[in-house]
Amino acid sequence: MYNIFLFLSLLFSLVIFSPAQADQDRGSFFDQFGMDLLQISQNTTPGLFGSTETMSRQMAAFKKWQGMLNRHSTTEEIRWVSKGPKAVIPKRPQPCLISRRNHCPSDDWRELVKSLEHEDFAAMLDNVNRHMNNSPYITDIINWGISDYWSSLFQFLRRDGDCEDYAIAKYFSLKALGVDENNMRIAVVQDTNLDVPHAVLVVFEGDKTWVLDNQIPYVVREKAVLHYRPLYSINEHAWWLHRN
Repeated sequence: MYNIFLFLSLLFSLVIFSPAQADQDRGSFFDQFGMDLLQISQNTTPGLFGSTETMSRQMAAFKKWQGMLNRHSTTEEIRWVSKGPKAVIPKRPQPCLISRRNHCPSDDWRELVKSLEHEDFAAMLDNVNRHMNNSPYITDIINWGISDYWSSLFQFLRRDGDCEDYAIAKYFSLKALGVDENNMRIAVVQDTNLDVPHAVLVVFEGDKTWVLDNQIPYVVREKAVLHYRPLYSINEHAWWLHRN
C-alpha cells in the first residue's frame, strides 16, 4: 500500500503540470478521482504503452475535460444528427468565424469529413491525423493567456493549439465519421525522451491499438511507441489510471 501512496503522489505532481491540470487542492483532487486505494491495487488490467490500468466512471476531477465537452456540445457548428454508422453534417448555420489563416475552418472540416465518409478505417485515421497535424502548434499561455486550456474542436480549428487540442480535434473528427467513442481515448503521457508531459489520441481497432500524435506525421501502432509513460487516459464515458 505504501507504493500505491507514492504512486498517487507522483501522479498528482505530474498531472498538475500535465496537459490536464487539476485545479483542485490535493485532498479534493484525490476524493474526486472515483477510486479508492483498494480498487487501484486490485482491479487492474493490461493497459496502454505496457502499463496496467484501472477504470473509473467518476469524472468530476477532470474539470478542463468536462468544460471542453460542454463547449463542444453547445457549439452550433458541431450539431450533427447521427443516422446509422455515419454522421450527417448539416450546413453551417451562421456566418463563418475566420481562422488565423484567413479561411473558414468549419467549412474545411465539413469537406474533410465528407471526403472520408466512404473511405476505409485506415484511410480515415491517416487523413484525419495529417489534416489536424497541419495546424501550427501554439502554447496555451500565448493562445489563451493561461497555462492550461482544453480547446473544443472548433476552437482548435480557429485558433490552433497544443498537444491535447490536436488529440481532441482528431477524436471528434473520427467520431463524426462513425468511430465509436468507446474505442478512443485521449492519453496523457510523460514523454521520457523530452521529459515533458504530452497528450495523444489512442484508437482501438479489434486487437490493434493506434496512436495519432501531433509529433508524428503518420499513424503508428501503440506497441511501437516506447518513449511514452502513460499517466491516465480519458473519453466521454470513463477514465483510466495507468501504472508502470
